[in-house]
Amino acid sequence: MRMFDVYPRHDIEFVRAEDVWVWDAAGRRYLDCYGGHAVISIGHAEPSFTQRVTAQLARVPFYSNAFANSLQEEYAAVLAAASGYPEHRLFLCNTGAEANENALKLASFHTGRHAVLAVRGAFHGRSSGAIAVTDNPAIQAPYNTGHAVVFVPLNDVDTLRAAFATHRFAAAIIEGIQGVAGIREPEVDFLTELRALCDHTGTMLIVDEVQSGCARSGDFFAHHRAGIAADLVTMGKGMGNGIPVGGVLITPRITAIAGMLGTTFGGGQLACTAAIAVGEVIASRSLAENAARVGTVLRTALADIPGVTAVRGRGLMLGIDTDVPARQLRAALLEDHGVITGGAGPATVRILPPLTFSTAHADTLAAALRTAISEIHDHTHSIGRHA
Repeated sequence: MRMFDVYPRHDIEFVRAEDVWVWDAAGRRYLDCYGGHAVISIGHAEPSFTQRVTAQLARVPFYSNAFANSLQEEYAAVLAAASGYPEHRLFLCNTGAEANENALKLASFHTGRHAVLAVRGAFHGRSSGAIAVTDNPAIQAPYNTGHAVVFVPLNDVDTLRAAFATHRFAAAIIEGIQGVAGIREPEVDFLTELRALCDHTGTMLIVDEVQSGCARSGDFFAHHRAGIAADLVTMGKGMGNGIPVGGVLITPRITAIAGMLGTTFGGGQLACTAAIAVGEVIASRSLAENAARVGTVLRTALADIPGVTAVRGRGLMLGIDTDVPARQLRAALLEDHGVITGGAGPATVRILPPLTFSTAHADTLAAALRTAISEIHDHTHSIGRHA
């Protein structure tokens, strides 16, 4: 039997990891500037995390939600202290896509409506409801397209107002910072107007912090910068530092109905232990503040590199546009410099390292990027001279 051919893969297998570094089977070390799609929040194999997860694995790794699990309440308390949402309630699931599915369902239950407003460039997951509010027809099967979704351009306030004037929405969903679209951030005026329109029309505001949450932007949630509160906040990726965890923070205005939501694996003992450990490390090591500080240093350094045409984002969630193809640049960084980065379309290199990333690591990344771009320029010019 062979694996179904879904992912384009590098012919590199990682066999060891520590903090911001990973090693392949040949013993080569790589600087991880991508964190496995923003999943590694507190560093690879963080000692206290590893110890707690290992101990829980030896006790009770999982039992169903039909029985009490005090670890869920413990994590809810950790999250209440960090998130700025002490009155919201928590539903635990397994992934960000699942969190978005349940948030959309809750909004529809609460309002009795079915239409949803989403944003151009959005990515919210690959399951049925999540993909319907994702702006990428290439990954939508026919059965994904039966939802009533209205897309508006990011940061276009006039089009936003026009959409609310002609539709009654159950929910509006927006990423704290768009990731797949190339690290594009909602402007404060756009978010505050969206919040006001939701309030005026009885629409539930869902903020997707699956990638931008858990302190990655320098705030625990990226939308905190705008000073707004969401009705529903969705989480995933960095919540578990590699253990699958997802969640929805739910406004007290939504009343639970028996059978409304459910999950087999969500909120299991191992997952909760991982999430508790992540939350405590983020707080004890001031990783939100570190992300903000190192991100500022890194943005400045990147902007000074010849060939870099734009740097977007905040904290340790950055998108870099250059005058060379992103795929070629990422390959050069990986193969020639031992630096792992992510992509976001043909022009953007995505930077999502563990939140333990230091200014020294930022200097290493910037130096590698500078050299890689210069080498690509030199190679291109050489080909041109000999053509």
